Amino acid sequence: MSKKELYEQKTEELLLPIVEGHKFELVDVEYVKEGGNWYLRAYIDKPGGITVDDCELVSRQLSDLLDEKDYIEDSYILEVSSPGLGRPLKKDKDFERSLGMEIEIRTYRPVQHQKEFTGLLKAYDKKSITIETENHESMEFDRGDVALVRLALDF
Repeated sequence: MSKKELYEQKTEELLLPIVEGHKFELVDVEYVKEGGNWYLRAYIDKPGGITVDDCELVSRQLSDLLDEKDYIEDSYILEVSSPGLGRPLKKDKDFERSLGMEIEIRTYRPVQHQKEFTGLLKAYDKKSITIETENHESMEFDRGDVALVRLALDF
């Protein structure tokens, strides 16, 4: 397990009781380097959406635990926020909630000469994701070939 994965896993373990205690959902935890700085990001949600006050509440509690456990070697910036409208679908509960909704899929390599697809999420499992395109064509993608899945944004 990489340092990044270990930090994300340990942070998720610390964060779950906090988030569940406030009846929020933990969407994702990521530890990434951007522009020379490390960021530890936690994405939380709840029905009706997350507020700035919700983020601050979780951030303060998590920050105290992170200081106490002190398992991250690098200096980092802690951010707690909403996953936003372009929320990626990563966990089974994300896919379950999005069945029948329009999603965007980006692949690592071209499939039928393109890398971006939009359609209604029809099925998913550990190995594949199936959408129905606007032409009513069914397309199945191997999850290992998929770089990103998120809800489609209509403006």
